[in-house]
Amino acid sequence: MSSLTAALSDSAVITKRNLIKVKRVPDIVVFATLSPIMFVLLFRYVFGGAIQLPEGTSYGEFLLPGIFAQTIVLGSTTTGASLAEDLQKGLIDRFRSLPMSRSAVLIGRTVADAGLNVISITVMALTGLVVGWRINSSVGEAIAGFLLLLTFAFSISWLMAMVGLLVRTPEVVNNASFIVIFPLTFVANTFVPLESLPTVLRTFAEWNPVSSVVQAARDLFGNTSPLAPVPDAWSLQHPVLYTLIWVVGILAVFVPLSVRAYRRAAGR
Repeated sequence: MSSLTAALSDSAVITKRNLIKVKRVPDIVVFATLSPIMFVLLFRYVFGGAIQLPEGTSYGEFLLPGIFAQTIVLGSTTTGASLAEDLQKGLIDRFRSLPMSRSAVLIGRTVADAGLNVISITVMALTGLVVGWRINSSVGEAIAGFLLLLTFAFSISWLMAMVGLLVRTPEVVNNASFIVIFPLTFVANTFVPLESLPTVLRTFAEWNPVSSVVQAARDLFGNTSPLAPVPDAWSLQHPVLYTLIWVVGILAVFVPLSVRAYRRAAGR
């Protein structure tokens, strides 16, 4: 068996193990579904009447792609926290003693968390339909929008994996992650138009990858108004390409760094 085939086989086993854990600890699924519902309902009805949007755009359709992006980015912290918990409990030491690929634990963890993101997005989409969100594009474009969101979340999971392997405790992972993730998701076009932001924050938001993935999702779901002003920044004029550049860059940097951090953590 080749090393690649062995790595894929081992990764599939670890993915199955993580998904079985979700099945046996239903609290994970419950909170993964309740949180998106809460975000959709709160933002839709608390901010819905206060945000000024271009004519022809409803806040429900403006909001949902932003909620999608925020939830999957926040959900990526699960990867880091879970790895830190496995380190803390000594599970990584058990994996180390087995004849398995070093990368299998990380691949299995990130793929399993991608499955949780699928559940979250499905619940959010159904909730969004109830509060007035609609997909106004083709089936192919809609599928592309969901796949882009999941791909972006998968890349962020690898970044969080490295954080989890470095800090070793789930509590620190959560605290450290939120310090970074909250500014990224709020200083963006997730909940308000960029035109309403001060100049410095607007410039940051225009090049923020969260803004590009949100803009790409809105375009692919048909949730943008033809009356809306054309974005000034290249990143928002070509949001799909800019998002994919970030995805490739994050994976190129953090996949090898995470594997190296795993080897060091497992060797302690």
